[in-house]
Parts: sequence; C-alpha cells; structure tokens
Amino acid sequence: MSNQLNLPQVDSKYNAVWIIFFILGLGTLLPWNFFMTATMYFTNRLKDPAVEGSAIPTANATVVEGDTRNVLESKFNNVMTLCAMVPLLIFTCLNSFIHQRIPQNWRIAGCLSVILVVFLLTAVLVKLDMGPLLFFSLTMIKIICINSFGAVLQGSLFGLAAMLPASYTTPIMSGQGLAGTFAAFSMICALASGSALQDSAFGYFITACVVIFLAILSYLALPSMEFFQYYLESNGSKPPGEDEENKMNLLKKGTVSSWNIWVMALSVCFVFTITIGTFPAVTVDVRSTIADGGAWDTYFIPVSCFLLFNVMDWAGRSLTAVCMWPGKDSVILPVMVGLRVVFVPLFMLCNVQPRNNLPVLFAHDAWYIVFIIFFSFSNGYLASLCMCFGPKKVAQREAETAGTIMVFFLSLGLALGAALSFVFRIII
Repeated sequence: MSNQLNLPQVDSKYNAVWIIFFILGLGTLLPWNFFMTATMYFTNRLKDPAVEGSAIPTANATVVEGDTRNVLESKFNNVMTLCAMVPLLIFTCLNSFIHQRIPQNWRIAGCLSVILVVFLLTAVLVKLDMGPLLFFSLTMIKIICINSFGAVLQGSLFGLAAMLPASYTTPIMSGQGLAGTFAAFSMICALASGSALQDSAFGYFITACVVIFLAILSYLALPSMEFFQYYLESNGSKPPGEDEENKMNLLKKGTVSSWNIWVMALSVCFVFTITIGTFPAVTVDVRSTIADGGAWDTYFIPVSCFLLFNVMDWAGRSLTAVCMWPGKDSVILPVMVGLRVVFVPLFMLCNVQPRNNLPVLFAHDAWYIVFIIFFSFSNGYLASLCMCFGPKKVAQREAETAGTIMVFFLSLGLALGAALSFVFRIII
C-alpha cells in the first residue's frame, strides 16, 4: 500500500523521462541513417581521379557513356547495405544471450560510447587523404561496428522501456522514426552551406557526434529521475535472466506462437526485403533529367530520395496510431504487402545511371518522386501494422515471445533485402 501511495503518478514537470527516451530512440537509428545519407561523400572519396565520366543530355534521360566508376565506387551502396544488415541480424539473434551476461547500464552507455568514437574517427578521416581501397575498408568496418552495437543498444533500450508504463515505448519509436529525417535534413543543410564537399561532410559528422554525446548525457541523467527510479526499483526483485528464461521455455514448449503469427512474420520480412533491396542501392543512382546541371542536380537525391523517404515513412508509421486498417485477421494485409513487389521494376525503369540492360520508361523526376512517396509510406504503414498485429495473434503470456519472433523476421528481411540489392542492380 505504501508503494502505491509513493508512486509518482506522472512524469516530471517537463516530461524529462519522455524526452530522454525520445533522444535515446533518435540515437539508436541515427548512426546508420547518417552513413546511408552520406553516400555522395563516400563515393566521391572512392573516385579514380584519372577517369572522368562524360554525360550527354538527351530528350528522355541523361545517359552516361559507359560505367566509368571503379569497382569500389560502383559496389559501395550494395556492400554498405550488406555490411549493415547482416551484423544487425546476427546481433539481434544474440541479444538474449548478451542481456544475461552484460549489465544494462554497460550495454547502453557502452554502445553509445563506441558509436560516438566511430563518428569522431569518421570526422577525423574526412580531413585525411588515403587510398580508395583503404578508405573503403575502413568505412565498411565502421558500418559493421555501428550496426552491431546499434542492435544491442536497440534491444537494451526497449528492454529498459518495458520497465515503465507502455506509453514510454512511443518516444523511442518517435525518435527512431525521425532519425532518418534528421540525417537527411542535416545533409541538406551541409550542402546548402556552400562549403566544399569535404568541409560539408566534416560538419555533417560532427553534428552526429553532438547528438550521440547528448544521448549519452541523457542516459546518465536518467537514474536521477524519481519517476524512472520508482519503476527501476519495482522491477529490481525479478531474478536476472528470468525474462529470457521464460522466452526460451515458451519456445521449447511448442511452436504455437510462430505458427499463429507466421503470416505477420513473413509479411514484415517481405516488406523490408523489398524496401532494402531497392533503397538505397537502386534509388540513390537515379539521376534528374530536369536539373540541367543546376542546383537541383545537387539536391535531387538528398531531397527526393532520403528526405522524402524518411518523412513519408514516418507519416505511414504515425498513421497507425489512428487507423489500423485492414484488421489483423484480414487477407487484405498480406495481399497489400505482396503488391509492394511492383516497386522493384518501377524503380528499375526510372533513370538509374549507369545502366546496361533495361530501358528508361519513367525518365521524368516526377515519376520517381511519386514512386518514392507511395514506396516509403507503404513501408512505414504496413510494417507498423504487422509489428502491432503479430503479438496480438497469440495468447497474452506469449506476446513477448511473439514480439521477439517478429523482430527476428524483420531483421531477416533487412538482410535478405541487402543480398537482393546486388541482383537488382546487376539486372539494370
């Protein structure tokens, strides 16, 4: 009874705990989004200075005379995606074991610190000259690091939020949803500064360092919050590893959970397979046909690809808060998910350059922008529906295990999409 009387009914005066979880949510996906959005900088560093491509504008498209890019430059987006998604899948699977062996505060603060060091190193390397092969190798190692530690950080953060009322998962999701938009907007601001690409990239990565450092400070301030401390202490009596043991026991008792949610699990897997298969490996190589060498040529990909994708993806995720059509038992949902495969040929037939096999049918920028809007909105909306409905397809006691299965299939979709991106680009 005394505990009930002492329970902090609301967050602090300024919703400090909510804001901290929002910043931490932003910090989980910001690293990958910053690397992905900076493809212009990375591929520029990989160029062979002895080779210059010539572009000939035509009535329908900008056609590049042959692929003058070296191997590292041409395969950068595909390898980057693969190096990001495979470690994410592996460490998502290892999360349950890591959680039992490493204390929570070490996992969260430690992962954020490693990510901060990686970004500081990235900012320093902007100012250093090095060969393309060495730069490519270091970049991929850094991408593997941020996604490996990012997977552990994300799992730990959601575990931490599980100690609080259910509404405290919302700021994490909101922060993650805005991470891509923040990264794209930061890149656009860096380009708009008028500085050389190298100087813009330096400021861009320093911005990421500031945000990650803010996330570390926010996490360190969390234990001092009375609201958070109450729930932390109320969960302190639970034996370490009990949640993981319960999950393993449920999985060993039978496959009821996985069989009941297999439609939702396969659906979320397919959603991200299609998304990562084409974004950014294919979409980032689309060239504007109306820029004619003007400013729009510089901003076309940062705005039309990255900023627009992240804004519409966030809009799709947000819509599920007020609309969850179709229902969890409707056959329309998996059909809608399956129909997203049409985006693969649509993007392939845009003005992707260089290209060797397929014709350009959708040359105008407007086609590409319309495709991106529907592509990103459907990704956010359908993926959120699947993740929400999955745990509701099983008994309450199996809901957490169902959530774990859904996260695994989501990560599997990311990895499969990364592998397929090579195939899609070769076909073009």
